[in-house]
Amino acid sequence: MISTDQLVSSEKPIRPAAPRPWVRRAEIGWERRRTIFKAALCGLIVSTAIAFLIPKQYESTARIMPPEQGMNPAMLAALSGRMMPGNLGALAGSVLGIRNSSEIFAELLQSRSVRERIVDRFNLQKLYWNRYKQDSIKKLGKRTDVTEDRKTGIITLIVMDTDRRRARDMAQAYLDELNMLVARVNTSAASRERQFIEQRLVSVKADLNEAEVQLSNFSSKNATLDVKEQTKAMVDATAKLEGELIVARSELSSLDQIYGPENVRVRASRARVAQLDQEMNQATGYGKVAAVSDAPPYPSLRAIPALAVQWADLYRRVKTQETIFELLTQEYEMARIEEAKSSANIGVIDTPSWPERKSFPPRLIIMLAGTLLLGAGCFALVVRRAEWSALAEHDPRKQLFSVMIFDLKRDHPSWFVPWRAQKNGHEL
Repeated sequence: MISTDQLVSSEKPIRPAAPRPWVRRAEIGWERRRTIFKAALCGLIVSTAIAFLIPKQYESTARIMPPEQGMNPAMLAALSGRMMPGNLGALAGSVLGIRNSSEIFAELLQSRSVRERIVDRFNLQKLYWNRYKQDSIKKLGKRTDVTEDRKTGIITLIVMDTDRRRARDMAQAYLDELNMLVARVNTSAASRERQFIEQRLVSVKADLNEAEVQLSNFSSKNATLDVKEQTKAMVDATAKLEGELIVARSELSSLDQIYGPENVRVRASRARVAQLDQEMNQATGYGKVAAVSDAPPYPSLRAIPALAVQWADLYRRVKTQETIFELLTQEYEMARIEEAKSSANIGVIDTPSWPERKSFPPRLIIMLAGTLLLGAGCFALVVRRAEWSALAEHDPRKQLFSVMIFDLKRDHPSWFVPWRAQKNGHEL
C-alpha cells in the first residue's frame, strides 16, 4: 500500500501560468505611459498646427432642372422608364444609347468651354498659382462637383473655394455660362427653319415691291386697272354706240329724203352721226386723235388684247408674290412659336447658397487622428522594443539581425558613421 508521503513526493511541481500577450503588452504600455503621453501630446500639437494651417474651404450649392423637349431621345428614355418596371427602363436606355437631358446638361457643366470661361472670369490662373491654364482648369474641376438624380433629373452643383463670396459667385457663373452655352449651341430644327423663312421673307418682300411698282407704272401709262372689266365695259359701250349710230344714220336718211340736204334738221342729224362715228372710231382704235385733250381716258378696244397679255403677266406676278409672302408670314410665326417651345430654358430650383460655415478642413477630426496615430505608434514602438530586449542572446531572430547588421557595416561602412563625425565627406 502506497503511503501519503510517497504520493506527495511523486507529484511534479506546478508552474505558474504565463500571462497572455495582450496583458504583457498592456503592462509595458502602463510602465512607459509617460513616454506614450508625451508622444500623444506632441501628436496633438502637430496635428493642431496642421489643422489650422490648412486654409478653410467653403461650399456653395445650386440645384437646377433641365428642360424637356418634345419627342427627342430624352422623351424616349422617359417613356421606356415608365413602360418597364424597376431599373429596366434605365438599363434599356443605356443599351440603346438613349441619354436624357440631365446627363447632357451635367456634361455641359463639366465641359472645358464653361470652365475655361470661369477661369478667365475670376483670374483663377493667378489665384491658383498655376503657370498653364489647363492646370487651373483641372484644379477647378477638382473643386467642382456635379451630381445628377436619375429619378427626378435634378442636377446639383457644388463649388468649393477658400473665399465664401467667390464660391457663390463661381456657382452663379456656372449657371450663367451654361445658359449662354446652350443658347450658342442650340441648333434645333425650329431655329434653322425660322432663319431660313426669315431670309426668304426678305427676298420675297423685295420681289413683291418690285412687281407692284411695275404693275403700277404699267397701269398708269396705259390706263389699265382691270382688263377683264374694262374689256366688258368697252364691248358694252361700243355696242351701245353702234346701235345709236345705226339709229342716227336711219334718221339722217329719212330726213334727207323729206327735207333735203340743206335743211337745219338734216345738218344737225348729220353732225350727230359724224360725232357718233368719231366716238366709234376712237373706241375701236381706228380713229386718229387730233389733240391730247381729245384722247379717251381708257385704252381702245383694239389695243386691249395687246395690253391684256402684259397686264395679266404683271398682275399674276403680283398675286403670286402676295400669296408667297402671306404663306411665309404664317410659316414664320409658326416657326417662332416652335422655336420658343423648343428653346432650352434651364429652371433654377435653388440659387447658389451663401456658405455660412466652412466645409473643410475637419479640424477636430485631424487633431484626434494625429493624437491617436502618434500615441498608437509610440505604444507599438515601446512594446516591440521591450519584446526585443526580452529575447535571449541565442535567439535565432537576434542572431539573424546581427548577421544582417554585420554585412551592412562591411558593405556600406559610411552608413554607420555619425554625421557629426563627418566633414566634407571625410571621417574626422
